[in-house]
Amino acid sequence: MIDTVSVLGYADPLSAAPGERIRFHLGSPSLRQADLCVVRVRCADPDPDGPGLRLVPVPSPVDGTVGLRSQPIYPGSCARIDSVAALPASGSVSFGCYLFPTLPGDRVQTVAAHWSSSRHCGWRLEIGDDGHLRMTVACKGREWTVKSSVPLLAREWSFVAGVVDTATGTVLLHQQSLSIDGGRDRTASAAGTGPTEILWPAGPPFVMGAICQDAPESAGHTSGHFNGKIDRPRLFGQAVSTETLRASVEAVSPGGAGPAALGFWDFSEGMETDLVADRSGNGLNGVLLQGPMRAVTGANWDGRSMSWREVPWQYGAIHFHDDDLIDCGWTPTVELTVPHGWRSGFYALRISARPDAGPAVESYVSFFVRPPRGYATAPVLVVASTATFLAYGNISTGLEDPLYEVPHEGLVTLGPDDVYLYEHRELGLSTYDTHRDGSGSCYSSGRRPILNMRPRGDAFNYGNDTHLLDWLEQKDITYDVVTDEDIHREGASVLRRYRTVITGSHPEYVSRDMLDALEAYQNAGGRHLYLGGNGFYWRIAFHPAKSGLIEIRRGFSGTRTWEGEAGENHLSFTGEPGGLWRTSGRAPQRLVGVGFAAQAFNRSTFYRRMPASFDPRAAFVFEGIGADERIGNFGLRGGGAAGLETDRADRDLGSPPGLLLLATADSFGYDGLPAVDEIRITHRGLSGDQNAQIRADMVLFGTAAGGAVFATGSIAWCCALSHAGYESSVSRITENVLRRFLDPAPFRF
Repeated sequence: MIDTVSVLGYADPLSAAPGERIRFHLGSPSLRQADLCVVRVRCADPDPDGPGLRLVPVPSPVDGTVGLRSQPIYPGSCARIDSVAALPASGSVSFGCYLFPTLPGDRVQTVAAHWSSSRHCGWRLEIGDDGHLRMTVACKGREWTVKSSVPLLAREWSFVAGVVDTATGTVLLHQQSLSIDGGRDRTASAAGTGPTEILWPAGPPFVMGAICQDAPESAGHTSGHFNGKIDRPRLFGQAVSTETLRASVEAVSPGGAGPAALGFWDFSEGMETDLVADRSGNGLNGVLLQGPMRAVTGANWDGRSMSWREVPWQYGAIHFHDDDLIDCGWTPTVELTVPHGWRSGFYALRISARPDAGPAVESYVSFFVRPPRGYATAPVLVVASTATFLAYGNISTGLEDPLYEVPHEGLVTLGPDDVYLYEHRELGLSTYDTHRDGSGSCYSSGRRPILNMRPRGDAFNYGNDTHLLDWLEQKDITYDVVTDEDIHREGASVLRRYRTVITGSHPEYVSRDMLDALEAYQNAGGRHLYLGGNGFYWRIAFHPAKSGLIEIRRGFSGTRTWEGEAGENHLSFTGEPGGLWRTSGRAPQRLVGVGFAAQAFNRSTFYRRMPASFDPRAAFVFEGIGADERIGNFGLRGGGAAGLETDRADRDLGSPPGLLLLATADSFGYDGLPAVDEIRITHRGLSGDQNAQIRADMVLFGTAAGGAVFATGSIAWCCALSHAGYESSVSRITENVLRRFLDPAPFRF
């Protein structure tokens, strides 16, 4: 047994060209040193029935022994305002906001605080572990707390306010439910004794959604995180009435707030950034930590629009979570300048150690080497589906989704990484997971250890794609690699240098810029091999400034593990609608001829040739393939080349009129079930034994300027390439197509 988790790490950035730097951030709670070695990844699937783990050591400047240290992870989001000079040094203070708690009573959660943990002084408005709102004030060894008599209700908006009035020596608390029907009214007020004079802490920041620690051993870390939405927070430097506070919170602009208004935060500004805008004129602008969810509906959202760009004043809320994480913030351990002359490809930093007790340690941190900028070093380009790798990063639905076993019709199989993730949720969520409060995780970042994007891990998508790399190596076909984000940032220019572009087993997550680039490449005569299934399905956005950070909104259609809240389907990074590309008028069929049709997790099957396969224009595809030969009745994923998730052609969804349907796999039986977006009405004939839509289609069609597209419509295809010593029907067809696509002679369909 090999220990793959005693040392973890991540690379930043994920992709670099020769001459560019990659920083490796490593951490270990138990080891003080380890040996490093860079490997080029040829195959990362340890399946003994397949090629196995094929990693080629590549001498590098970082090879050797390196010191390690523990680098803890501190998840949980908040809004931090460091410019506290504008805050009063003493005297009364009032805070109010609209509040939408999602886990009241779960644990102590901070709504807002100006608090010194080291000196135990300041004030904090929070929800206790009993679900009751409370206000705590402390100074010079004394503490005053006022608590509401009525607990807050989960997932309901309330106006909440806390006031410290030194003139009367009282602390006031108020909560008012915005909806009072059906037993929802939890309105209550409370008052108690407070200080008559107080000095507020001068150093610590003002924080919403958490408390910031200022003790030397924990300086800068946050705790007491709030789960839920905060909308239109307001801070005053005097004691004001709850009516005045409510009017200020109700207002969407600071007019009439008065000179005592210290902070008038507008969360609808800078939606695509981490900035928190103060419109009071006092400069109490702040920054969001660990990526809370923006572009969420506020207390005043009335459903007139689903887009925050159209009615931004109705999106003045932020949804905070105690398990948000977009950047571990670890100190870099080593830095690599990618040597000139390195081949483009999938790479990993191997970290190994032999402790005195226990199994040998062997862990990996993946990264990608692209060709020199502006150049191609091979005629074939392989696109690393990093958006998909990030979307699935550290997925744990197999452990936490009670319906996970239903579509798989089998028991959950857990690997060591799955168990580790369950025990270490601080590693962050995939976009398939839900936060502890049940809301969907819409952001995923590469600035954290991702256990299922590395060799020797439970790396389904990453491992499947490396079967393609292994096959290219076996066939002595040179290739370059770029990532999804490279295409997103640089557009079609990064594709046009290549005669052929290959997208792998599951390029499911695509930004608009990526889709535009691939479409432009095809229309300019490019050749595209799509060797996967369920590709080009979900619409995502990359962060405009931060590399390796994606966003998705699941919406209310598509095969999904969670649904967003009403009105929250537009991306905060761009303002674009989220959800499926199909619902945005760009179904996958328009790009590659086929689109997601079905799931078949229990078993895979074979393709049979269709009449169009005998068209002279497709003769090159089937050289060496018999007229009645079953194609792909073997494979490492379910025993066939068609399976897991499959795509079909559909003229109504955009499959080109000149498309040739070469082969189809439709013998899934009752194991095959349609994708959710394929079901218009439920009936008994949905499964593959009765439904002709449950299939994988192999297609070929020509594009403008002599280009062409070939698609296989199955995630399982690439994992059948190595069968029979790489000389099977799957391998032969793939090679036939690729070698013809490399031939510059134009296609004429």
